[in-house]
Amino acid sequence: MEYYVYRNGNPFGPYDLSDLTSLVKAGKVLKCDKLSSVNTAKEANEFVVVRDVLDDNNISVKVDEAGSLMSQLKHISKDLLFPKELKQKETWKSDTRLLVLACIGLFPLVAAYFVPSGWLSYYCISLYFSVVWWSFFNYMFKSPQVTAKTSVTIFFLMQAIVFVAWDAFGLPNLNFFYGATNQEYPMMFRLIGFIFGVGFTEEFAKMLPLIWLVKKKKKPLVPQTLVFYGLISGLAFGVYEGVQYQMTENIKLDGSERFLMDIARLTSLPFIHAIWCAIGGFFISFAVLYPRYRRALWALALVIPAVLHGIYDTMCGNGLTAIFVALPLCVFCVGLLVHYLKNSGNYQNRLR
Repeated sequence: MEYYVYRNGNPFGPYDLSDLTSLVKAGKVLKCDKLSSVNTAKEANEFVVVRDVLDDNNISVKVDEAGSLMSQLKHISKDLLFPKELKQKETWKSDTRLLVLACIGLFPLVAAYFVPSGWLSYYCISLYFSVVWWSFFNYMFKSPQVTAKTSVTIFFLMQAIVFVAWDAFGLPNLNFFYGATNQEYPMMFRLIGFIFGVGFTEEFAKMLPLIWLVKKKKKPLVPQTLVFYGLISGLAFGVYEGVQYQMTENIKLDGSERFLMDIARLTSLPFIHAIWCAIGGFFISFAVLYPRYRRALWALALVIPAVLHGIYDTMCGNGLTAIFVALPLCVFCVGLLVHYLKNSGNYQNRLR
């Protein structure tokens, strides 16, 4: 019987069993290659594997090696193993993927070697994860109006606001409702405290860079643009908050619990802060585009994120409520943002 060998969907042959055995021994046909007999239509997808054909005919084949280990290495050539092009600046300049890949992969290791341990090391790693999140947001939500310069400005402006308001002036201590967040109080009191103390305060702070941006811009910004910048502002707040928690609360934890909370403070929690602020950015854009409804839209820009934020903070402290309420709420928040963006046209039709 004769067979066709298929590589990448292309037939080669036909070969009889003796030819097939010789090709396998020479390493030119692999035992995992597909075969079909000359009498089998390709359209029927009646393929067999070389290994099965050899086994059915009780043929044992060992591939001939091309000499000793050293001779094989010599044949491969050191120029292929250690290309001279990598020593040239032009190679790295012409293919930026090499540099980006190296920076993303090695930055945490460089920080571990050269950045002193403590607040600065946490902050550097936080910036690293911020760049990773920014790349993801840039892929998923970027609009033609978004620029890297404005993104960087929004990020560090938000962090400056948090530093001045929280660290310099102690803003949380000025809000009466913060006192109601104590774990000793009933859940309803804590919910009120987290919504009106934490939620409204933090979400309003995250809105400030967006308010500055819409006042500064000389042309209207579409919803997706302010959603993107909202993501950046929320990310900046989450990163700054995460570093503070790592230096104060997380160091009180032990072992794997501290490790997991450090990772959460660098990844998931800045992400959910970004989602809440992006929802606010969505309504801010409509408040600017349709000023007749600005009171309602500005209120929604603050109230919806603040309430979601407050509910999450209330429920995340307990194991059961964290799993069955806080975590599903985070998924709901992501879905809510996507829903808003998908239905932005309906909002425009309603408000016109």
